[in-house]
Amino acid sequence: HDNEMDWGLFFSALSQYLYLVKFFFWEMGYMRSIDIIVDRAGYEIQWGCLVWVPSVYTFHSRFLVQNPSRLSFNTALGIFILSMAGVLLNYAADRERDIFRASNGKCKVWGSHPKYITAKYTIVDRKTGKEVEKTSLLLASGFWGMARHFQYFFELTAAYCWCLLANPFQNGILVMFYAMFLTALLVDRAKRDTDKCRLKYGKYYEEYCELVPYKIVPGVF
Repeated sequence: HDNEMDWGLFFSALSQYLYLVKFFFWEMGYMRSIDIIVDRAGYEIQWGCLVWVPSVYTFHSRFLVQNPSRLSFNTALGIFILSMAGVLLNYAADRERDIFRASNGKCKVWGSHPKYITAKYTIVDRKTGKEVEKTSLLLASGFWGMARHFQYFFELTAAYCWCLLANPFQNGILVMFYAMFLTALLVDRAKRDTDKCRLKYGKYYEEYCELVPYKIVPGVF
């Protein structure tokens, strides 16, 4: 803008690019998310990925093309670093759970043997029509011992940082839309996941909730 670098726009675009690199590197993690497991690849998901996500998730960056943030380099860099911390910790939490599942609980979490609930549930075999008992391990240590969806907190940290790079104090609250939408989305997703797991695991999930009482923010919610 006016032959000057807008650091808010630069770091906003860079941070979202790096987030996409992480996403495609960890694509199989998304395939195990509630979007795929429960919602499946229907119209809502397809429309969301093709229309809503490209429009809304990049709105604050596109807004800056015509409305510079005027943030200083140091301020924008500080927000960028915080956003990257959110992205890395989000990955670390997902990775921690995947290692736990892959090792069938035979691993260490934060240097100690993990706490977990061995949850039993039944499914109907499509070929025989008979009920089959299965087992899942519900991790209650590390990130997953602090809140049942603590990874959402890190994702929201990154989202709010991206929007803050658009400088809502100068450009108005509209640039915060993505972060506010994502907050509502993840709170609803946490609720739906709780309902799904309570129905699936029954008393075992109640035991798990006693060990990990908070959904997203430890000590708050």
